[in-house]
Amino acid sequence: MSEPDYAEIGRKLFAGPCDFIWAAAKAGDLPPPGAPEFAFAGRSNVGKSSLLNALTGRKTLARVSHTPGRTQQLNFFDLGGRARLVDMPGYGYAAVSKEKSASWDGLMRGYLRGRANLLRVYVLVDGRRGLTAPDEVMFDTLDSSAVSYAIVLTKLDEVKKGDVDGRISGVLAGIAKRPAAYPHVLFTSSQTGAGVPELRAAVAQLLVERGA
Repeated sequence: MSEPDYAEIGRKLFAGPCDFIWAAAKAGDLPPPGAPEFAFAGRSNVGKSSLLNALTGRKTLARVSHTPGRTQQLNFFDLGGRARLVDMPGYGYAAVSKEKSASWDGLMRGYLRGRANLLRVYVLVDGRRGLTAPDEVMFDTLDSSAVSYAIVLTKLDEVKKGDVDGRISGVLAGIAKRPAAYPHVLFTSSQTGAGVPELRAAVAQLLVERGA
C-alpha cells in the first residue's frame, strides 16, 4: 500500500475554509473538546500570526502586529471541520505586568492539561536567534504537561544560507533530551512561503494517522 500524499492532503486542507470560532481569556472559557487541535506558540513577535496567515493563504486570519503581547487569549479557528488551529498568547515579553504574565501562564497550563484532542503544539522560534531562555521555559511546561510539540523556525528569509544548517542542528541538540519534543525541525518563511507546504503536510499526516 502506497504512502498517502501528505503534501497534497495538506494543500487541500489549508485551501479550504478556516474560520474563527472561539476565544478564551481564562481556562474556564475553553471550548468543549471537538476536532483535533494544533496549537501554535512562540515568543512575542516571533512571526506567529504571519505564519498562520501564510498556512491558510489568508492575510487577516490572525492579526499581525508589531506590538509585542498583542495576542492575549487563546483564539480557535475551525479548519474545514477536520481540525482546529489554536493561536496561543506570545510569551517572553518583558514589559508585560507580572499579573498579566501569570494570567497567560495559567491560561496556557489550563489549556494544555488533559486536552485529549490536542495533537501537537508547534513552538515557533526565531530562526535568526535560535533557542532562548523563554523558549526553554515553554519546553519545560510542555514536557511537564506531556504534550507533544515540534519546533518551527521562522524568518528563514532573514538568515544567511550558510547559517541555516547550523541553526537547525543547534535546535535539535537543544531538544535532544526533552521527552515530549518531536525530533524534527522545520525552517519557514512567511515572506517567501518556504517550509509552509512541509508544515501543512505535517499537520495532514497527524490527522491521517489519527484517522480524522
